[in-house]
Amino acid sequence: MSEELNAEFETAESGVSNVYPAQCSSLRKNGYVVIKVHLVGIDLFSGKKYEDICPSTHNMDVPVVKRADYQLVDISADNFLSLMQESGDLREDIKIPDGELGTEIRSKFESGEDILCTVLCAMGSEMVIATKPNSGK
Repeated sequence: MSEELNAEFETAESGVSNVYPAQCSSLRKNGYVVIKVHLVGIDLFSGKKYEDICPSTHNMDVPVVKRADYQLVDISADNFLSLMQESGDLREDIKIPDGELGTEIRSKFESGEDILCTVLCAMGSEMVIATKPNSGK
């Protein structure tokens, strides 16, 4: 029985939170509060709106975003764009976008306009997001 009385116990967490809820009206000068940030963002490719609330000290994932302009050379029968890079190399792996932008690209191409397509690349996806006249002739 003496062995039981001499047993040592390691400390353990009780699972209690590091914060507790309090009404804003109960906050007092020189008190402490965990501030949260309300973020509203727009998806780069779909235009869908997203919202998030997180502590102001929380780290967020930030995508590496690249933007490049390519000269539109052709539109294939299966709706892929032929885009010329500054080096003169062609890329034919980007589809014409859906919606108004796709209609605008096709219309300008068919009317013989020389345009640049702005391609946005992020998180493994690429898409034409805008056009502008090619003034670099």
